[in-house]
Amino acid sequence: MTSERIIRVAVLGAGAWARHAHLPGYLRDPRCRVVAIADPDRALAQDAAAAFGIPVVARDHTEVVRREDVDLVDVCTPSATHFELSMAALEAGKHVLCEKPVAFDYRETLRASAFARSRRLKTRLGFTFRFSPAMQYMKALIDEGFIGTPFIFNGYEQNSQWLDPKTPLRQVDPDADPSVLHVSSLEGYGAPIIDLGMWFTGSPFAQVVGTMRNFIPERMVRATGRMMRMNIDDGDIFLGEFANGAIGSVQTSFVTVGNYPGLEARMYGSEGALICRLVEERGICEVLRGAKPDAVEFETMTVPERFYPPGGNARESWRTLFYANLVSSFISELLSGDDRNEADFADGARVQEVINAVERSYRERRWVSLPLVEASS
Repeated sequence: MTSERIIRVAVLGAGAWARHAHLPGYLRDPRCRVVAIADPDRALAQDAAAAFGIPVVARDHTEVVRREDVDLVDVCTPSATHFELSMAALEAGKHVLCEKPVAFDYRETLRASAFARSRRLKTRLGFTFRFSPAMQYMKALIDEGFIGTPFIFNGYEQNSQWLDPKTPLRQVDPDADPSVLHVSSLEGYGAPIIDLGMWFTGSPFAQVVGTMRNFIPERMVRATGRMMRMNIDDGDIFLGEFANGAIGSVQTSFVTVGNYPGLEARMYGSEGALICRLVEERGICEVLRGAKPDAVEFETMTVPERFYPPGGNARESWRTLFYANLVSSFISELLSGDDRNEADFADGARVQEVINAVERSYRERRWVSLPLVEASS
């Protein structure tokens, strides 16, 4: 770290999510500075560098991850590259923030987590919605006892992003076997709401059973520029039992009518209930409502200012609002000098293990127990 206690960041990837969420988040926090950006499309990296005042531009990630003036590497690239780039950064002695998933196999994410801890490095998954001010307040209320003993969690992440089959689909394999249903919504949309379910109940899943469907088979594929048969799950539902006795359901889809980001988390317990919606409606991106046994009608709850980043409010874009909190939280952890590490690669591995278990449940048409390693031994 520098003597001024400034965290120096290298960002890998200069695409839309980097420019709309990651880079604005770093720019908002005076305790960090983006010193380098790399992207195979150098022109894209140069544009981002010019817009955000980044001094170093590169095409190859190896040009920046080993720089001595870098403390934190942010992996914001296509999913298939996440594990390789994260490991390269960890091996170079850097802390890592990585978009989900680190790897499609939870065991690889566990390996990366163990390696990071062996090097006393901190990691963070891009669980953006955990860091919305309303979700942070909801967690604080749960911890304070607002709902009492958790009974039921219901989670939804769904919007109509790809309801129109002519909207180009990203990050799919055009050569995939069309006779096999490939995971898509469960992977991309399931992770954040699974994370919230375990975070709110304070417990991992003990077993799951689920199903997946391909509702819109013919799609425009960005890689080919033409309509193709894409046998992917664009909708899924699963039931789960938590290890602490709570039960839950999760539904995800990117072909259900609704606005961004399309997420809703509900918690019901012995003393109360909370419902948080992260959906841009009428200019507001988040709403939290609560109810008690003696006041069963849900009332809107005001999120205290302390849960917002400086200058933030519910009428700001969810992309910048939520990610500013994520960045601020991680920078605080890196500067703390203690072992705090929220939403780290170990949390990411637990989420990915649930995704892998639900996929197994669908293919084998049965309940699947967790953890998977113990279940298969």
